[in-house]
Amino acid sequence: MNGLYAYWEFIASRQDDIVKALQEHLMLSLVSVVLGALVAIPVGVLLAGNRVRWLNSAVFAIANVLQTIPSLALLAILIPLLGIGRTPAIFALFLYSLMPILRNTYSGFQAVDQNLLEAAKGMGYSAGQRLVNIQLPLAFPYIMSGIRVTTVYIISWATLATLIGAGGLGQLIFAGLGVNREELIFTGAILAVLLALAADFLLGLAEKWVTARAKSQPVSEPM
Repeated sequence: MNGLYAYWEFIASRQDDIVKALQEHLMLSLVSVVLGALVAIPVGVLLAGNRVRWLNSAVFAIANVLQTIPSLALLAILIPLLGIGRTPAIFALFLYSLMPILRNTYSGFQAVDQNLLEAAKGMGYSAGQRLVNIQLPLAFPYIMSGIRVTTVYIISWATLATLIGAGGLGQLIFAGLGVNREELIFTGAILAVLLALAADFLLGLAEKWVTARAKSQPVSEPM
């Protein structure tokens, strides 16, 4: 009990630092995933409709290479190019976010029944209408799965952003290691885990809500 009481006293005394680190971590992760989705989803859609196989292979190869670069190595590479702080950290996390979202978007659009698209085309649906009314709703669970996986990974990887002065929960962890304070290490680590779980849960709810709403919408005749 004394240990628990001492820990809560520590939390109260460092509340401002902890809240600041949590806000920085959330901002780094959110901006990185949003930027990754804004790039990867349109590229995945284009690749799904592309018939030039070598181009698809080249894009996926580049994204895969970016995914396999060790985090510390990528941060070290970006320091001479972008300096230190949030900019290189966000850029590195953005690069890591591309592959899962790109792959799932591509897989989702590839999984759409071509007979269904042909039927929609015969009904007079344009390419844009088929994309918005048929392909995107059917591929949405795949896309959301990629975003959920990416978000969890990014929240975890963002703890290393503190090594280049970007702040975040990693600052608590590395500060705790530096001064041998277990409370700092535990607080930073557990908050990162809880943040990842909360993000996955909320995105899961959003996925279910949007999917259910899309299924409830009747298919209308094209204008």
